[in-house]
Amino acid sequence: MLNSDRVLGKGFRVLGHSIREQPRLFSIGVAGSVLFSVLIIAGAYIVGAIIGHVVVPAIDHRHVGVAALAGGAGVIFGVSAAKVLGLFGRRLGAGAMQFRLQATYRRRVTRRYLELPLAWHHRNATGTLLSNANADVEAAFYPIAPLPFAVGTVVMLFVAVASLFFTDWVLALVGVGVFLALLGMNIVYSRLISPRVSAAQRLRAEVSAVAHESFDGALVVKTMGREGDETQRFAAKAGELRDAMIRVGRIRGLFDPALDALPSFGTLTVLLVGAWRLRQGAITVADLVSVAFLFTVLAFPVRAIGWVLAELPRSAVGWERVQNVLTATGDMAYGEAELAADPKPATLRFENVDFAYAATVPGRGPSGTSEPAPSLGQPVLHGVTFEVPAGRTVALVGPTGSGKSTIASLAARLVDPTAGSVYLDGVDVSDLAHESLAATVALVPQVPFVFDDTVRGNITLDRPGVDDAGAWAALRVAQAESFVSALPQGLDTTVGERGTSLSGGQRQRLTLARALAGGPRLLILDDATSAVDPRVEAAILSSLRDGGAGASVLVVAYRRATIALADEVVYVEHGRVVAHGTHAELLATVPGYADLVTAYEKADAEREREKAYDEPPANSNNPSATNNKGIS
Repeated sequence: MLNSDRVLGKGFRVLGHSIREQPRLFSIGVAGSVLFSVLIIAGAYIVGAIIGHVVVPAIDHRHVGVAALAGGAGVIFGVSAAKVLGLFGRRLGAGAMQFRLQATYRRRVTRRYLELPLAWHHRNATGTLLSNANADVEAAFYPIAPLPFAVGTVVMLFVAVASLFFTDWVLALVGVGVFLALLGMNIVYSRLISPRVSAAQRLRAEVSAVAHESFDGALVVKTMGREGDETQRFAAKAGELRDAMIRVGRIRGLFDPALDALPSFGTLTVLLVGAWRLRQGAITVADLVSVAFLFTVLAFPVRAIGWVLAELPRSAVGWERVQNVLTATGDMAYGEAELAADPKPATLRFENVDFAYAATVPGRGPSGTSEPAPSLGQPVLHGVTFEVPAGRTVALVGPTGSGKSTIASLAARLVDPTAGSVYLDGVDVSDLAHESLAATVALVPQVPFVFDDTVRGNITLDRPGVDDAGAWAALRVAQAESFVSALPQGLDTTVGERGTSLSGGQRQRLTLARALAGGPRLLILDDATSAVDPRVEAAILSSLRDGGAGASVLVVAYRRATIALADEVVYVEHGRVVAHGTHAELLATVPGYADLVTAYEKADAEREREKAYDEPPANSNNPSATNNKGIS
């Protein structure tokens, strides 16, 4: 019960916050609702007056007064027209307020996603983030639609009770009893449904997260034959959501008919009590008809209060989840330093850099809900020191898990070191303004990402100063000019979601061209050419080395031919720089490096030997040759 009170209290605070954000639209909605509500009561008494003073006398005298009848019809028409205006104002204010708040907070949430560092995104599932920006924002402001109606209904109830006491105190007591019963049922209903709606809202996010992960990993699911397992995993969460929604539906199924029936019961009670009061001469026929009609038309508006109370738990949960994003900490602060507008390649330097990824552990969020809480895991880099001189190409080589991609992320300042510093042209990257850093450094990641857009849109990204000529120049350096020219519409060809119409190598070359088109002074390639043919990769790196990019190049590589093109090699093991020098020097002096870069060649040679061993001898009729092969 206390938890329900707390959730309802949070829901009312969300409503208050919404009203403060959109006071003008709320005022329009409430004004329309109050006008509509007051006219409902006025309409009830007008109908009663027409029945008592026009219809009943006409029946008694068997004569209809045309003027009186026309006057009554005109009054009813006028009241109805005014109610239409009130209804229009109520819905316009409520709808515009709700949709504007939802649009505003969707933009705030997505803008916050862009501001938060990569480490924060690593701790939160993509499906959950999608749910925050969509379902949770929608839920947070769902009660806004009936809110002006409910406020108008409250005003209407006070006016109705006052008018009932003015008409007859006995009938007024019946009305007060019915209204209190409605209010009590709505409160009980809200408290019972609160935890169930909260659970359903949480499960919506979990279902979204599972679905997104399955869709995102569709290739793995298909190739590994895991369709059945993924279906089961999704079905389990979907089943939990179904059960939660059924529990919500049961409560609604129990209370909705009762809330609908109570005003009808009040109308019946008013007719019985009213007939008794009419016989006593305490009221007139017009009074009885007015009160009975009033109870009839109050049934629907009173439900608006229940709609708001019923949606408050869902609103509170949605708001809390949205606030978890908006109040998330760990922003990557940028400085104000600007690098000189120098067309020359930049110098990159690492000095005693340590780094540890944040580990996700169960914790308590700032709002009291369970959410991922960051803590540092095992260090992955230790005292990393090396330099990429201006205009040079440096290859970063090491076994899997040695920290190469982490170094690439640190160089582009996607993450910050836990100790030590990274410098660009002698300036600590943490002191650089965001725009200056983005204009200087370009990172091409291991997994290429292509937008569902044209080739031109993917390369230029609507950046100022990047025109078609610049796009084609970047495509030439990335060895992508020929395949783009062969596309049906060239630069105007739409490549599909994630570049589904392109091969893996084409996607990699397209993302490389995107980075080059911005004219970076430092280009970081995190194994960004692994999917292209070795000859094409050699041509790309040769072009970059010969100044095609006009940038210094840090390339994470594993192919021997690729490494040999670098001016210098930095070899890392277990997060430490073990050696650096030319490819030939390391090959001769560092056994681990020699073993690593020759591993692929050794494997190829082994396969060639096995192939030669399995081939039949040149002279199959020579038994000695056969015997020799068998003996060997």
